[in-house]
Amino acid sequence: MDCSCDVSSIAFPVPADLRECAPGTSEAAAICPRCLAVRPADGGEADPDFSTVSDAFPAGEGGVALALALGLLESLALNRAEIETALEAAERAGADPLLAIDRLLADPNVEPAIDLDRRRVQLESMLY
Repeated sequence: MDCSCDVSSIAFPVPADLRECAPGTSEAAAICPRCLAVRPADGGEADPDFSTVSDAFPAGEGGVALALALGLLESLALNRAEIETALEAAERAGADPLLAIDRLLADPNVEPAIDLDRRRVQLESMLY
């Protein structure tokens, strides 16, 4: 999903084990810090600064996995397996994806392009 926000996206490399979760199964992706849209990218920083999205956004591998999961939330039905893969990767990296989503919802600078509040409820029922 592309966006029309007038902010710089945060580009990051996608690890090989998460490529199936990336838009277009690309080697790099980018997330918009305002609307959380994720799109393919030409390249990315090895250590992206996800704190520009929100202080609530996990760093490192957990942030990459969460960003990819957020990009898949447009369609839970079509992307269920990939969402589960990305969220499990975020948890393995030490992130709490549902808590991060709660904090993103509370951040006044984040205006998700999707109904993230509703998706969060659906995720919780899907995962537990």
